[in-house]
Amino acid sequence: MKRVCVVQARMGSTRLPGKVLRDLAGQPMLTQMLRRLRTCVSIDEIVVATSIATSDDPIAELGVKEGMRVCRGSEADVLGRIVEAAHAAQADVVVRVTADCPLIDPWVTDRVIDELTTNGSAADYASNVLRRTFPRGLDVEAMFLDTLLRVDRLGRSKAEREHVTITIRSEHPNLFLSRSVESGHDDSDLRWTVDEERDFQLVARLYHVFGLDEHILPYEVVVNHVRQNPELTSFNADIATWTPLSDKPGPMQGSQE
Repeated sequence: MKRVCVVQARMGSTRLPGKVLRDLAGQPMLTQMLRRLRTCVSIDEIVVATSIATSDDPIAELGVKEGMRVCRGSEADVLGRIVEAAHAAQADVVVRVTADCPLIDPWVTDRVIDELTTNGSAADYASNVLRRTFPRGLDVEAMFLDTLLRVDRLGRSKAEREHVTITIRSEHPNLFLSRSVESGHDDSDLRWTVDEERDFQLVARLYHVFGLDEHILPYEVVVNHVRQNPELTSFNADIATWTPLSDKPGPMQGSQE
């Protein structure tokens, strides 16, 4: 069973253009994220999925430089792009993450994948975003290839093509067996995704404090530090996370990364 992690990445963020290649502790943010994902024991291959737009050429070049398979597809049809990447890598299990998560936790990522694969007869999809308990920015979704292909057949709206998994989580949840991965502590108030400048400043500070350019620490260590320094909790807490379905579960980060 081949488990492939597909990293969605693009340059055209509306709120912080070019963020995925912005320098974070001496390396592009995407490079830092790929370094963390490489330590996952439940991932067999990492694929960088970006668009065919010329503006995304630098992302493709970075992926090649990092020794990753790079798949390029439609800028608007992100679901189609993920399907193409899964086929190219001959994936049996598809793990979806977005490139604006430079604090992504390898242990949490493995836990989501293992939740799916160890419950294969009773699961189509597993994630830690169905009921949020982890900080935003540790978001991981895992599904079998057959599940992704069913989503591709069902997803016809613009929102479903752009945000990939709302078919499972919001549009047709009754058609899928979903498993929620949750922490014993609710840290969903913490925002570690990078959508705006303050998000990036917070992540850069955490990288500096912990030397995360050289070390990968369990997210709980970072949580403990943030809780002991309340200004880090409130630093970007007022930034809205866009979702297309009001209070219903929305896209992992509200972005197309």
